[in-house]
Amino acid sequence: MLGRITVFLYGVVCYVATLASFVYAFGFLGNFGVPKSIDSGRQMPFALALAINVGLLLLFALQHSIMARPWFKAAWTRIVPVAAERSTYCLVSSLALFLLFWKWQPMGAVLWTVNSDSGRMALNALYVIGWLVVLAVTFLIDHFDLFGLRQVWLYLIGRPYTALAFRTPGPYRLVRHPLYVGWLMVFWSAPVMTSAHLVFALATTIYILVAIQFEERDLTRSHAEYADYRRQVPMLVPGAAPKRAEAPETRRRAARQAS
Repeated sequence: MLGRITVFLYGVVCYVATLASFVYAFGFLGNFGVPKSIDSGRQMPFALALAINVGLLLLFALQHSIMARPWFKAAWTRIVPVAAERSTYCLVSSLALFLLFWKWQPMGAVLWTVNSDSGRMALNALYVIGWLVVLAVTFLIDHFDLFGLRQVWLYLIGRPYTALAFRTPGPYRLVRHPLYVGWLMVFWSAPVMTSAHLVFALATTIYILVAIQFEERDLTRSHAEYADYRRQVPMLVPGAAPKRAEAPETRRRAARQAS
């Protein structure tokens, strides 16, 4: 029981750290309410600032992707309790984010500025809406499972963990990745777009597009119905033509013909 309580408390600490990183990110990207934002601080030479920022983004991307892969989880859970795996992932992700917030370098140049009050209000509103979309979607897919609390709670009360069934609630009927749609709204809704903000937005957008490929490969392997869902629902843009993946029998027939 002591071990279960310890794992549960560890999960709560990881959850609080994750929430703290989200709250700071809201001010960091919006340039308000935090000690250091994406465009604040002393400026260093452009090339050095770019190298540091790209390195920080690459570190976060590698951590976020590698630790999410099934092969890594299988190896990692030989070291940490299975119930604490998701909490640990969230904690390490939060630490990588805080490192990025701390060491991020401003890069000076302003690429565009929206001067009209209505335009600035619209972009600020879109920024807030993006965050609300992200938050809402986490609850649609099970907020507490996503951030590890469900796992440590079940471990505490001695109940086995059961993986979530594949579901497509609400916005998942419009796009396959509404969580990423929310993030893209957050990253690009900037009344003042600086070079530092553009680097962040471009890098995170590229990361999202690449991460989706790995994520969907894993989802197709773990949920048989995902292949049909992928053929029927667009990836990020509502109403866009979804990717038409070949059926397994079609691929086998093409392979036989090629041979």
